[in-house]
Amino acid sequence: MTSRHAGPDDNHPGLIAGTAALIKNTIGLLLSRVELAAIEIGELRDNLAKLLMIAALGIVILLFAVGSWTALVVVLAWEALGWKILFLVAMLYSAGAVALLAYARVIIARKVLGLPATMAELRKDRDALL
Repeated sequence: MTSRHAGPDDNHPGLIAGTAALIKNTIGLLLSRVELAAIEIGELRDNLAKLLMIAALGIVILLFAVGSWTALVVVLAWEALGWKILFLVAMLYSAGAVALLAYARVIIARKVLGLPATMAELRKDRDALL
């Protein structure tokens, strides 16, 4: 009776075959992740387009409302204040615009618009690979 020893081809793939299978599975996993991301980005794009359209229409309607209310205030106060009501309304809108511009400058100065955490992680990945 001879006992048979397991050879390199018996249920034990070699190092090259195992590495090739691992690389193949990794590439398949990455491709499936990329496909999923592409689908989600497409849905995100569609939803973002809808949101931007609704926001633009909302802003237009809001501007009409502000104009209408301003006209009403001017008409009602014209008897008592005359041209001064136009000056007051203009000053109010100018102060609001200056405040919004100052707030926008603060946001830009804080540099929160550049995806800082993501860029830092990408730099770490780059440094680790190189």
